[in-house]
Amino acid sequence: MASIVWKGYLSFGLVSFPVRLFSAARAEAVRFHMLHQKDLSRVREVWYCAEEDKPIERSEIIKGFEVRKGEYITVDDDELKKIAPTTATTMEILQFVESDAVDPLLFERSYYVTADEKVSKPYTLFMAALTETKRDAIAKIAMHNREHVVLIRPAAGGLVLHTLYYKDELHAGNKSEAPKTKFSSKELDMAKSLVQHLTGKFKLSEFHDSYRENVERLIEEKKKGEKITTVKQPKKAPVIDLMEALKKSLQASSKKANREEPRPAKRAAKKNSRKKKAA
Repeated sequence: MASIVWKGYLSFGLVSFPVRLFSAARAEAVRFHMLHQKDLSRVREVWYCAEEDKPIERSEIIKGFEVRKGEYITVDDDELKKIAPTTATTMEILQFVESDAVDPLLFERSYYVTADEKVSKPYTLFMAALTETKRDAIAKIAMHNREHVVLIRPAAGGLVLHTLYYKDELHAGNKSEAPKTKFSSKELDMAKSLVQHLTGKFKLSEFHDSYRENVERLIEEKKKGEKITTVKQPKKAPVIDLMEALKKSLQASSKKANREEPRPAKRAAKKNSRKKKAA
């Protein structure tokens, strides 16, 4: 059973109702253990006291904030619970925004918001109001030792919550402006045609992690003592003739589309074949 990340109340005006948060996604990767190269034994993390020059147990560790070099203020978990804001138990809606008003760049983590079955009417009413007005809700919630600004939006089957980055957490200094290079109307038309050819309905199930699959294959091949399958990396050269590159890209995408989509004659033949078999 999935573990509850947070539980409390969602406050909508004078209406409050119990909700729970569950993690909506988690990145998956092949996980390696750290081993001692000499004998392939597991390497264990050791907590070490620099002052006494010896290892210590996890139970001996407390939190401390450095106020001056080598001088700390200690804080325990009970003290942190006592000063937790009200958002530790209640998410209060601060405002509503249009459904496309928040830049996805701000999205940090995603959670499913589930209702308490005993008090489900306020949940469904709140979700219907967001859906009908095409609005998302902005609220604050305290969890994981910090207070988050969050966006709550209706999704298929329920509400989804996204924690958002604060402004000072954005690395604005890394942002660069797009170059002001000029291009011709023909180049733009060709680029737009390429976009149209490559436009399709997004299906997440069609995408997969090739890197993880390659690592899994590497491990399997080494386990069987087989030769490792290597991947040749493509060599990319700078585009000299942009128009020619666009034309070739368009031709390649057209050929790919023709290969993937069966021709009408073939579809009709398959359909007739199925009818004959049914008869």
